Order: sequence, then C-alpha cells, then structure tokens
Amino acid sequence: MQHNNGIARRHLVLALGLALALQQFGSKLGHADELDDITKAGVIKVGIFEDFPPFSSAGTDLKPQGYDIDVINALAKALNVKAEMTGITGQNRIPSLTEHKLDLLVSVGVSDERKKVVAFTAPYAPYTIDVMGPKALSVKSAADLVGKSVAVNRGTLEDTSLTTAAPAGTDIQRFNDYNGVISAFLAGQVQLMVVGNDVGASVLAKHPAIEPESKFQLLNSPSAMAINKGQDKLQAKLDEIIAKMKQDGSLNEISKKWLFVPLPAGF
Repeated sequence: MQHNNGIARRHLVLALGLALALQQFGSKLGHADELDDITKAGVIKVGIFEDFPPFSSAGTDLKPQGYDIDVINALAKALNVKAEMTGITGQNRIPSLTEHKLDLLVSVGVSDERKKVVAFTAPYAPYTIDVMGPKALSVKSAADLVGKSVAVNRGTLEDTSLTTAAPAGTDIQRFNDYNGVISAFLAGQVQLMVVGNDVGASVLAKHPAIEPESKFQLLNSPSAMAINKGQDKLQAKLDEIIAKMKQDGSLNEISKKWLFVPLPAGF
C-alpha cells in the first residue's frame, strides 16, 4: 500500500511539474507573435522620451507632440489600433521592451551592442549626434575636450558615443534627461553638451545670444524603432508602413513640420 502511495505521489509531482512547464511554455508563447497580440488587443504600447523636442514633448495642452508622436499615430492608424505612449528614460527603455512592458521603442540609435538585445526597423528619422558649445569656445575635435566640461543624457547613445570618443581629462557630467543637459548648458554649469542635431537646433533658435553651434559630429545614426528579437512579422509590417510613408511623402511632411528641413536625399 505504501509502495502504491509512493508511486501516486511521484505521479502527482510529475504531473504538477509538467503543468508548470506547460504554463511557462504557454507564457512564452504569449509573446511568440507580437503583431497578433497587438492586433487582438487593439493597442500598440510605445516608449517615448517625454522631453525630447522636436521628437516628443508636451504641447500647450499637455499632450505629447512632435516628430515621433506623428509617426506613432500614423503607425497606429495603419495597424488599425490605438497608440498607448509611455514615458521612458535612457536607462529603462531597453529593459521595458525586453520585459514585454512595451511593444515598440522610437528614437533608438542603431549600434552593434544593441543589436545583440533588440531588433531594429528601417530608419524613419535622420539623426546626428553633435558636440555643441558657444561660438566663442574653440573646440574642433575630440582632442579639444581635455579640460572641458560636457553634459550628456545618461545611458543614451549620446553617452556611449561621447564616452568612446572623449580623451582622458574630459569632465563628463551625466544627467537623467535632456532637460537637465540643456539646462546645465544654458546656465553655464557646463561648457559643452552632447545632443542630437535637432535638439541643438531648437536650443540655437531659442537662445541666439549664446550663439551655440555644432563643434564636431560624434555620430551620424538615423533613428530606427526597436522591437523584440524574433518578431519577424511585426518588423516586416512596420518596415512596410515606414516605406509607404516615405513613398507617399507623409514622412517628409513630418520632417519639414518638426525638423524644419526635408528628409535628406536618398533617406
């Protein structure tokens, strides 16, 4: 009798183990086709920088606006779903995607390091990373950063690019968002800042007295969208929508609206 009970208990343990394994496997399958998940839910969850004008920022009505916002809304319309936008930081955006809290990230610079973790769509926005400073300050290359203070947004591609290029003796000051970077620069807390050319242009337009200018370029990296690896159907669909927006001119209109210039030739 005890022998039979032992067998029964072992069978029960095996059954419970199998059920748990199937549950975990089913959970993983829940993310097997994110395009289907998005379509069924009627929502695409997108991570955005909330203080990244002209790509995204709060308008006078406190609603997000900008290049990224227009593109996200166009994507959602093409997918026939609603766009749910969530504010993220340079530090938490990749984990938010890989942990399936988000379906999509925008304004992501493509790098070999990031390709190991996420997949990328076709480029949808021109983007360069520049070292910017007042016209009166003589800086022509990375070598001239020695002894200079430079502000950068922590955990972003700008941070990686600056850290790679900056020689020893550069005073790199990292901030948690772009507002912190720009504020530090405008207040004279730092001599230089590393930002995208679009952000730099908006600072120049609003603060002509400082005469900020691009000193040199750290990287020319058109922005792409990031999705989880293995989502071939989602990637193909997003690439299809981006290609159509380029072809029908709607992406060019967004560029002229927010970046004040048309898309580069051959983009």
